Amino acid sequence: MKKTIYLLTIILLIATYILCGCTGQGESKTEHSFVRLTLEEGEFIIELYPEIAPKSVALFLHCVESGYYNDKVFHRTIPGLIQGGSADGFGVGGCGKTVEGEFTENGFTNDLKHERGVISMARTSDPNSASGQFFIMTDTQSYLDGKYATFGKVVEGIELADKIAAMPTRGFNMDELTTKPVIQKAEVLQDYTPSGV
Repeated sequence: MKKTIYLLTIILLIATYILCGCTGQGESKTEHSFVRLTLEEGEFIIELYPEIAPKSVALFLHCVESGYYNDKVFHRTIPGLIQGGSADGFGVGGCGKTVEGEFTENGFTNDLKHERGVISMARTSDPNSASGQFFIMTDTQSYLDGKYATFGKVVEGIELADKIAAMPTRGFNMDELTTKPVIQKAEVLQDYTPSGV
């Protein structure tokens, strides 16, 4: 009888543990953070999806919280996206940390498509070289799906991306922005509620 009560108690505790979401790994695995990037031209509010790409989200949050993104620029635009976050302002370098590429061609399941508003990690030809550079989609570009780690979406301010994408460009590939919009401040929003919620 004691053994039966003991087993029932254990089962009840395990069930309670699971139902409460007490996995021992913290709620941050699935809790969505919101980040604001403030530029002179306007601001982006980005919702991050750790359940889709946890390492990419952690890297992006590290870059925000460490102040790395402050005074970094959007340096590049090509059809469908704008890119920023490089160390030198011209597309080279990152924050000094790298993460594994969380995308299909690198053996990771990530079904978030490169559609308008989605944010994705830039990288070199090395699939595990993402180091803080990112791009924001202004239009669907399905050729990027499965090749780059998507990890969030702009929930406010996508019109700013359109404005940046329309700015004059120069360079051999005509993709370098002539005037590079500066991220004046990057911050995690503690009390943000998406509109419509």
